[in-house]
Amino acid sequence: MPDLAVRDIVKEFPTRSGPLVVLRGCSFELARGENLAILGPSGSGKSTLLQIVGTLDRPTSGEVLLGGDDPFQLSEPKLAVFRNERIGFVFQDHHLLPQCTVLENVLVPTLAGGGATDDAFERARMLLDRVGLTARLEHRPAELSGGERQRVAIARALVRRPMLLLADEPTGNLDRTTAASIGDLLLELQQLEQTMLVVVTHSLELAARFRRKVELDAGRLVAA
Repeated sequence: MPDLAVRDIVKEFPTRSGPLVVLRGCSFELARGENLAILGPSGSGKSTLLQIVGTLDRPTSGEVLLGGDDPFQLSEPKLAVFRNERIGFVFQDHHLLPQCTVLENVLVPTLAGGGATDDAFERARMLLDRVGLTARLEHRPAELSGGERQRVAIARALVRRPMLLLADEPTGNLDRTTAASIGDLLLELQQLEQTMLVVVTHSLELAARFRRKVELDAGRLVAA
């Protein structure tokens, strides 16, 4: 069984004139250490698909299995725990807490488990060292560049050792040079951690770095 199985995902939204079908039977599989880029223009449903894979939204039909488990069979409290332990997120906007330091922002996902342990502090510092921010531990987001903020977001996404890392337009707000470095960093850490990585993007430059590429066209995944 694959570590991630996304099977026949359909997503509809109700409208006055009838259901609006955004996703029409999307399927893919990944194993640990693999990565996938999903291309498509704005409004194609990329973010909707990523939110379903990340359990932030529910499909109209179809299933998502992560580590052999179906998260949509869980109660909401158990689903929140599942998501926190197994899935890391990197968004186009970094969503850092402005009042917290870089180190504190990376540790935020550990708070749901009862608080940051010594091991969590050690891992957070190690990840920040990997992303080149050892000298910024006590800085706040307003004191960082856009690229540095996104590096913090990547470290935060990995702090719980997730099976799956999801990134939604992670380079969309960055200049070309910074975007290239963030793309390289994502893939480098994904390989070091041997996690699965799924990125949705409209950037051909970012997608070209990935081993597998598909495109979302009229609600269906096709070869890119």
